[in-house]
Amino acid sequence: QPLVQRRGRRGGRVGVASALMERTDAQELEYDLRLVQDSPSSVLEHLKARRASDDVLDTVKTIGSLNERRRQLIQERDAALNTRKTLSAEIGQLMRKGESEGVDGLKELVESANQNAANAEQQLAEVMAECSSLFAALPNLLDSRVPDGDNEEANQEILTWGDEFKKTGENMKWHDELALNIGGYCPEAAIRTSGARMSVLRGPLAKLERAISAFMIDMHVEKHGYTEHSVPYLVCRSVLEGTGQLPKFEDGLFQTNHDIMNEDSFLIPTAEVPLTGMYRDQILEESELPISLVAHTPCFRSESDSGGRDTKGLLRQHQFHKVELVRICATGESNDLHEQMTKHSENVLQALKLPYRKIRLCSGDIGFSARHCYDLEVWMPGQDQYREIASISNCGDFQARRMALRYRPEEDKSAGVEKGGKKKSKKKAKTVFCHTMNGSGVAVGRALVAILENYQNEDGSISIPEALLPYMNGMSKIESLSEDDLKSCLK
Repeated sequence: QPLVQRRGRRGGRVGVASALMERTDAQELEYDLRLVQDSPSSVLEHLKARRASDDVLDTVKTIGSLNERRRQLIQERDAALNTRKTLSAEIGQLMRKGESEGVDGLKELVESANQNAANAEQQLAEVMAECSSLFAALPNLLDSRVPDGDNEEANQEILTWGDEFKKTGENMKWHDELALNIGGYCPEAAIRTSGARMSVLRGPLAKLERAISAFMIDMHVEKHGYTEHSVPYLVCRSVLEGTGQLPKFEDGLFQTNHDIMNEDSFLIPTAEVPLTGMYRDQILEESELPISLVAHTPCFRSESDSGGRDTKGLLRQHQFHKVELVRICATGESNDLHEQMTKHSENVLQALKLPYRKIRLCSGDIGFSARHCYDLEVWMPGQDQYREIASISNCGDFQARRMALRYRPEEDKSAGVEKGGKKKSKKKAKTVFCHTMNGSGVAVGRALVAILENYQNEDGSISIPEALLPYMNGMSKIESLSEDDLKSCLK
């Protein structure tokens, strides 16, 4: 795809996305601690492309220094163990000869060597723990297709869809005003129970939200082949570390006072976490892959860094609903399955006749765990701009390495016979890390906002998209209420 000009999410014409920064393709690298230690320049290429902070870049140097210390400690430990071995042999020889003189002194030296080896081993464990902790804070490497750029203005527009359904004009209202006028949005009620940036929906609008999620789940299960799951909303720290939300994004999570398996716990920021985390520490057979999972859950995020109009209405909430897609596959399949998964999310928007565009995120805008990522941005006529409604990421083996998720490749059935007709003994194939993908299929709250704005009528009523009619018990329109009727609603 050529790099093209597009409008930024916040409006305004932006320039052509810059060319790809020269870097080694992530698919050619085995991204583990050893790579950082032995080939730091390969990692720094990607971190610089991501516009990583100086602290993150310094992390690579720190890991390098710790690696030198690791090597030194290994030498010290091995030297002490060799000394112990040599001295123990001397003691044995003296004892066999009946020459006890000097044995006590040698035993003291053996004990000293033991202590030196133990000290080196303890320091080595501490160094390795520090290296692992630092490595956990490093983001994923980048796919070669990711364009270079500082921020969202350098993202690459791949396609637009639905221009024939696109509404524009000064009379287009924001979703919050529309939702209030149909008596379905009760912000003050939410504030009384839960504070700001929470919402209470009522009546037909609550029904419409439920219809959207049911429609999406049915589409992904019946047409796209995903298996529906109902998952916990509470997960332990190590699961979030496996998917990459921790340690970097702890400030954006809601922590609870409930321990799980002697770990602190958090409300899920997305169903990606429990869906992917279910498979941690597992070894799958290649014949089981790919695995396709879908779940509808509430998601909980503090979103403490946002402000302005985004925090009004239903756009940026502490709690929101989302239909999440997750796939687990063999190494050679993830690129194609990522494209397919993105198309599955697009199918939802097309079925709802919501105009959108597909964006490839640049190196400075892509998420922490993603190797390659598409965003789908839906048209919001009340806001006169596109807004993100889905993000679909290929993480490669980044998450699988963190959560020890492997698969065993199928044996080569053509092998097994040597020259002369002798049968070879078959060995089990060596396990390799899976690839994981995740994506919104799509955000239910954003879809509700998009329907309110795109299906608004001049009289303030909201038409129901044709695809949702079977889920609305025949209701084809939500009427706006009179002032008297609105007064009877919760405010």
